[in-house]
Amino acid sequence: MNPQLEATFWGLITGSALLIGALGGYYLKLTQGWIAIIMAFGSGVLISVLSFDLMDEAFQTGGIEASSIGFLIGALIYTGANVILAKMGARHRKRSGAEVRQDEEDNGIAIAMGALLDGIPESIAIGLSLLTSPGVSLVAVIGIFLSNIPEGLSSTTGMKKSGKSKTYIFGLWLGITVISGISAWAGYTLFDNVSPSITAGTTALAAGAVLAMVLDTMIPEAFQKTRSATGLIAVIGFLCAFYLSKSLVE
Repeated sequence: MNPQLEATFWGLITGSALLIGALGGYYLKLTQGWIAIIMAFGSGVLISVLSFDLMDEAFQTGGIEASSIGFLIGALIYTGANVILAKMGARHRKRSGAEVRQDEEDNGIAIAMGALLDGIPESIAIGLSLLTSPGVSLVAVIGIFLSNIPEGLSSTTGMKKSGKSKTYIFGLWLGITVISGISAWAGYTLFDNVSPSITAGTTALAAGAVLAMVLDTMIPEAFQKTRSATGLIAVIGFLCAFYLSKSLVE
């Protein structure tokens, strides 16, 4: 498959998890406990991806300086944008089920913008992974996919309660899914012929943004239900991703 098409395909796959979550939020009565377990597991998977895939690739490609600078810049950009969106009502965008707070029910758009903020660096990272390896990082795809499901579910619950139509809700998520595919395409296409240090810095930037997202949104929301089991579930997710990553290399 053409690498650009492959990047777009995997970006659409991970973005489609938002649509799956939206379907669950609109039609099913899912308990927040199960979604929190998925979120904690996905957090461990993503941390493993950041450690052994993205940051390692960035270091091998451009060295410690480029990867460190990119990592910090990614975290700063995400944190600043997240603070703004939190003030708009997207602080608990990964909270799911019937327990969406009353003061967040009318903030579906802000939550969707938060999903876009979370998804763009993830998708760019998928595209960049094709520049440094013969195939996409399946571990990264799995971790990102798992993290997107509860986000689509929680936002859809809030928008449905605030009276948004089915066409409006699913049209919005479809648009974000398409943007995820475009972002993955851009991650590959725009950095195909740039210097290794720029590729490394951009990969690390995406990694820094994703780690900030995990610590700022996924783990705190998972902890609301999984409590003291959060760490154990995340460790299991980390170990599964680590095992999968090493198995694919071998």
